[in-house]
Amino acid sequence: MIKQSDAKNPRREASPAEMTRAALVRAALKLFGRQGFDGTSTREIAAEAQANIGSIAYHFGGKEGLRAAAADFIVETIQTVAGQALGNAQAPMPGGAEAAQAQLFAALERMVGFVVASPQAGEIVQFVLRELSHPTAALDRIYDGVFEPTHRRLCQLWEQATGEPAESEATRLTVFTLIGQVIYFRIGREAVMRRMGWNDIGAAEAAKVVAATSGNLEAILASRKGAKMKGQRP
Repeated sequence: MIKQSDAKNPRREASPAEMTRAALVRAALKLFGRQGFDGTSTREIAAEAQANIGSIAYHFGGKEGLRAAAADFIVETIQTVAGQALGNAQAPMPGGAEAAQAQLFAALERMVGFVVASPQAGEIVQFVLRELSHPTAALDRIYDGVFEPTHRRLCQLWEQATGEPAESEATRLTVFTLIGQVIYFRIGREAVMRRMGWNDIGAAEAAKVVAATSGNLEAILASRKGAKMKGQRP
């Protein structure tokens, strides 16, 4: 039986230890991305998190464990965003090409909303870029938890939308280009704002990015359809 107090407050408040742990992860994500793992001291992380330096060893066993926890935070965050747009990796594909195409456009829009417009995405992308430049076990966690399953799911959607095999080289490369064009607006954010004359990239600017990237996706899909109608190999 649910108590009345539980019904009013279904979400349990985080304990001080949990709040400290979360603050340390957020601080590590920010500083590792900005300064690199070797360039960041545990003292700096503790100061950023407003926590006792000893809490790093207590919660994570040390700096390396904290890096792994930051990677797991990225996986959980992006899995949530990807799940909302793409569904569970084991979920059945939408019925028919039109439904799959609609889901591709929806996924692209949500990707832009998070990667381009979300402030949190900046710290995540910086952390991941450093891992891609100098791979560690943290990158393995991110790849296995986010990169591979999300890319695979998009490839499956592409097959449903176009009839092209999900695991073909052409499909995998095409999906990378769809993702890459969105990521550029984050890693090249400063250059984009200067060239576009934008002071920031908020909801209005993100909507323009969605229109541009969606137009690219529409053109690619149209070219595939045209090639099929002509009996040519895409």
